Amino acid sequence: MASKTITEKVGPPGIEFEPYQVVLRPLVTEKGMHRATRNNAYAFEVNRLATKDDIRRAVEELFEVKVVRVNTQNRRGKPRRTRFRYGSTKPWKKAIVTLDPEHRIDFF
Repeated sequence: MASKTITEKVGPPGIEFEPYQVVLRPLVTEKGMHRATRNNAYAFEVNRLATKDDIRRAVEELFEVKVVRVNTQNRRGKPRRTRFRYGSTKPWKKAIVTLDPEHRIDFF
């Protein structure tokens, strides 16, 4: 069995996303605003199939900024209950994007 090299893309083959399909919404929270003012890092909910390179390209194109680093988290859905039924919220992907010190994003 051949092993994958580091240069191969591991994401879904042949899928190209538009920038508005990658970044679904910004996460505006207290922790996110603190991170934005101190570290110049912003949080977004992103498409679960998007890779770090897709996220970098989408943020740079949508907000016209220079991205330094992209960190991602796959968030599990939380269990929920309504009366006698059990279910869970949908799983989602979170991206924390660190920008170049001379660039900023204004949500308000």
